[in-house]
Amino acid sequence: MQHRNVRVGAGVCVVACVALLGPLSGRSTRAQSAPAPVPSAAQLAWQRMETNAFVHFGPNTFSGVEWGSGREQPSTFNPTAFDARQWVRVFKQAGLRGVVITAKHHDGFCLWPSKLSTHTVTRSPWRGGQGDVLRELSDACREAGLGFGVYLSPWDRNHPAYGTPEYNKIFAGMLEEVLGQYGPVFEVWFDGANGEGPNGKRQEYDWPLFNGTVRRLQPDAVIFSDAGPGTRWVGNERGEGAITSWSTIDVDRYVPGTPFSDELAEGTPLGRDWVPPECDVSIRPGWFYRPSEDARVKSPGSLFRLYERSVGRNCQLLLNVPPDTRGLVADADVRALTGWRAALDRAYGHNLARGARATAAAGGREAADASRVLDDNLDTDWAAPGGVTRATLTVQLDARARFNRVVLQEAIALGQRIALFEVQAFSAGEWRRIGTGSTVGHKRIVPTPDTTADRVRVVIHESRGEPALAELGLYAVEAR
Repeated sequence: MQHRNVRVGAGVCVVACVALLGPLSGRSTRAQSAPAPVPSAAQLAWQRMETNAFVHFGPNTFSGVEWGSGREQPSTFNPTAFDARQWVRVFKQAGLRGVVITAKHHDGFCLWPSKLSTHTVTRSPWRGGQGDVLRELSDACREAGLGFGVYLSPWDRNHPAYGTPEYNKIFAGMLEEVLGQYGPVFEVWFDGANGEGPNGKRQEYDWPLFNGTVRRLQPDAVIFSDAGPGTRWVGNERGEGAITSWSTIDVDRYVPGTPFSDELAEGTPLGRDWVPPECDVSIRPGWFYRPSEDARVKSPGSLFRLYERSVGRNCQLLLNVPPDTRGLVADADVRALTGWRAALDRAYGHNLARGARATAAAGGREAADASRVLDDNLDTDWAAPGGVTRATLTVQLDARARFNRVVLQEAIALGQRIALFEVQAFSAGEWRRIGTGSTVGHKRIVPTPDTTADRVRVVIHESRGEPALAELGLYAVEAR
């Protein structure tokens, strides 16, 4: 995203658990040599959210620019029909589980009535200067059961203190305002951009102060930057994860704005820290609304492919949907999201393996609990016996079925383990390979040729510790 064009500073994202973890009573109780690290409860809940909405909204919506100068008049911001509940309805119907809004972008304009800046909604004509976008959106999210999140850019092209030590205290105070009065916050997105302020100076950000403020106010938080420690940037703004995608990295190798950002997509199997990747991408060519882009909204098919290449590659998808000058999600975006949801439901609404029988073999003997990969419960799993790192899991269907997607989900509460696998189908009297992969993680979607079979098996060739799978699914996806 264009926020990354200037990366002298650092970025942090905080994710609070808004989804409760399910009961663990079905978890396998056999001893596991779980490789360190493993996710925290907050990280596990965050990965299970899978898709969230990003909302870029502010003076740039009305000026048509991506980065405001900070010299815009507050009167620029004046949505004529603002309705946060409309946003939330649209997002919820699309299956998005949280909303992250640009509470303050690089121009410094605050969408809440901050007492620490004069560049805020209180100086705008909207709601007679009494409006608060964050209040209305947080209320709407809470009513609908969606997570509420905020983006605050530490870069401020308007504030006169920017570029001085005092500004760090001011920004921490803004965090106090935003994180302390709108209820539970699901994600706080700190952009890494660091350019010049109105005095021509850059800021040396006090990230320990910022991070400590967030941890104090939202203790159930996952912190984002190129270095984590909670979640990391995927390294591109195409919305695509790498085919090999480890949730682990060595945090001390990276800094925000790292020159090694190309490594962030894949991660490393030997990483000491659990820091899963997030894919950010816009539904439009730009991040803020422009009417000239109404005909260039991504199609449902394009969004479907993004889902498979992000969530289906062990990432979370953060999809930007910018409201228009009315303060509403535009009709073109609504149509795209509606079509996307319908395509996902058609493709992944019916697991052809449901009701099948599962068996597993590992270490030269049959392994127990294989049926747990078919119980539609991420809190139960099948795992190979202690010390065994190669295994075969076989699913016997009641009848032959046609499919072209295999979905695997590891029991990541035990860590990410699988490093090399293949998928085979029994056809014409023999097992034939139809797909291969390296990592699995929270979710791996394996495209296969159109295949008709009544037996499918996953052969795990390499694993860091005993392999453990929570779910397996077979799906038929329409050609698109």
